[in-house]
Amino acid sequence: MDGLHVVANLYRCRGEARYLTDAAALRQFCHDSINRAGLTILGDLFHEFDGGGVTGTVVLAESHLAIHTWPELQSVTLDVYVCNYTQDNGAKARQVVTDLMDLYRPEEHVQHDVPRDKRFMYEWLNGDYGFFLRSSKLIEASKTRFQDLEIHETPQFGKLFRLDGCFMTSEREEFVYHETLIHPALAALSAPKRVLVIGGGDGGAAEEALKHPSVDQVILVELDEKVVEISKEHFGAIHRGVFANPKLKLLIDDGLKYLSETKEKFDHIALDLPDPIGPATALYEEAFFRDCKRALAPGGVLTLHMGSPWSRPDRVRMLYGRLAKMFKIARPYTMFIPLYGCLWSMCACSDSTDVVSVSATEIDARVSARGVTHLQYYNGATHQALFALPNFVRELTVDAVPKPRLVAAKKRVAVGAK
Repeated sequence: MDGLHVVANLYRCRGEARYLTDAAALRQFCHDSINRAGLTILGDLFHEFDGGGVTGTVVLAESHLAIHTWPELQSVTLDVYVCNYTQDNGAKARQVVTDLMDLYRPEEHVQHDVPRDKRFMYEWLNGDYGFFLRSSKLIEASKTRFQDLEIHETPQFGKLFRLDGCFMTSEREEFVYHETLIHPALAALSAPKRVLVIGGGDGGAAEEALKHPSVDQVILVELDEKVVEISKEHFGAIHRGVFANPKLKLLIDDGLKYLSETKEKFDHIALDLPDPIGPATALYEEAFFRDCKRALAPGGVLTLHMGSPWSRPDRVRMLYGRLAKMFKIARPYTMFIPLYGCLWSMCACSDSTDVVSVSATEIDARVSARGVTHLQYYNGATHQALFALPNFVRELTVDAVPKPRLVAAKKRVAVGAK
């Protein structure tokens, strides 16, 4: 049920002392406050403990108020909940809490206002840590043979795409993910021509790739046709009409199968995939990375996300270890993704192109010369900043991979030399 739950702890209260010990006085104050706020009292019970303290509950038509006092500690706990069945009662609940704050005048307090809203969406980032946001409206929900899809309208992010209960992308912050997945590789290449995107049925990665005029073709391989269908209908702010671009070739196919069979070569391969859970796990195995490497043209770059080093450090360590084993150059990088609620990591991999070696000045010059516009996140300075790793991320990635041992060459002594 929609509603507001306010809980508060009040410490070192300096208000009138009798309201810590006198049940009748506290009961009357609570009744007066509730009536002024416009809430409806159904009943109550207040108990005064011998030697100190009062506990009381007022049952409301809208829910309840509960209060407990500790005069020996000059402390109070409050618990007020109101439902919003026929109207929004949140302001009334806050008024009652404010009245009690003014009554007790605590020197310190901790208060939590918790919306109880069936429209809140949650995603657990691990077993102990999660992220939530409010949905204004469920626009569409469908179940395909591959996954559950939802489109929501949200106050914070606009239209939002959810897949199997996980936040994928939204129209207001998608640029952070898509620009950092695509441009560090393409800007580091002198004249990229062919790009392969595995996944990415929302079109965001393909749209970013085609901002580079040297790119002749982007092949987009999406497993679920429904993802493309709903993206075309709802996420024009993300794909910006890319599906009508003649340089885009859309294939509804299994990316795993496609890469195992293709003979084509690409300057850039971008893996725009869900997390490695369930069937998607195969897209993060060494065999698949080997197929990616085989499909890269000389100097080509693979980019992909590795997840959060904060909520899934073991996953980041494992994936980076596989990539570093497969490629001569594996450059991890990080950014904050607003929709994911935490620090995120990606990796740029190649056998010969080191994306970090291109200076900020050169990146800006290339972006300008190519006429790449409408970038909201990426530039020369952010290119370099992406690869400036916090120490704890270094420990998970570059510092965790064994360095090749350097064996000193034995000194040769010419025959007859002293």
